[in-house]
Amino acid sequence: MNSAHSSTLSSTRHMLNKVPEVTLVFWIIKVLATTVGETAADLLNVDLGLGLTLTSIIMALLLVAALVAQFKLRRYIPAVYWLAVVLISVVGTLITDNLTDSLGVPLWLTTAVFAVILAVTFMAWFLSEKTLSIHSIFTTRRETFYWLAVLFTFALGTAAGDLVAESLNLGFFVALLVFAGAIALVTVAYFVFRINAVLAFWIAYILTRPLGASTGDLLSQPAADGGLGLGTTGTSALFLAIILILVTALSVRSRRANAQLTATV
Repeated sequence: MNSAHSSTLSSTRHMLNKVPEVTLVFWIIKVLATTVGETAADLLNVDLGLGLTLTSIIMALLLVAALVAQFKLRRYIPAVYWLAVVLISVVGTLITDNLTDSLGVPLWLTTAVFAVILAVTFMAWFLSEKTLSIHSIFTTRRETFYWLAVLFTFALGTAAGDLVAESLNLGFFVALLVFAGAIALVTVAYFVFRINAVLAFWIAYILTRPLGASTGDLLSQPAADGGLGLGTTGTSALFLAIILILVTALSVRSRRANAQLTATV
């Protein structure tokens, strides 16, 4: 095998590691990140008085910086990856809030529009790459499609969660049960009826957003509004602390795995 071909294969292997394995810890951090996305947006926008526009600008700039760092990496670094997910969760929430609160777009329309945009993104991704699997993201183009899809899942999930909890007047707790039940059905469909793994992943990924948003609202919103009154500051701090602990553990494990790989080469 010539050196050029060997170098190409090595680069491909590194790129394959840029997206984490889909494990229980992955889903736990994902739900925590979606909850933080909901509560942190409210904390900055309302509680700290930054306003929707300024909050959106600040978080968008931070997200761009995080994604630039993520794209420059040659392998999966837990801290950078999950920072991008948390920030994209906040930005996804703010996109929907800007449309509904500032522009007055109805939640049903926002939900429908983001569903169409996400479907178009998946279609373009599949037509270009012939796969939607997150286990084959080893080029910049595939990574671009991946993060676009992630952004639109957060925006769609935020709109769908608010639609169920607020517009349909079901409340945060009932909305949480609705989306948790939907995720349970997807889990049964995957493990029992063996539906396509990629399809199951993306459906669950979309549903975890409104699940996390409903959880965040249930914990943080005042009792008069159907919440438990823990506040956005306490809820955001708690969930961020848990995310930090889990990501630190993943980072330590990743460094050990890379050290072992280097030692065997």
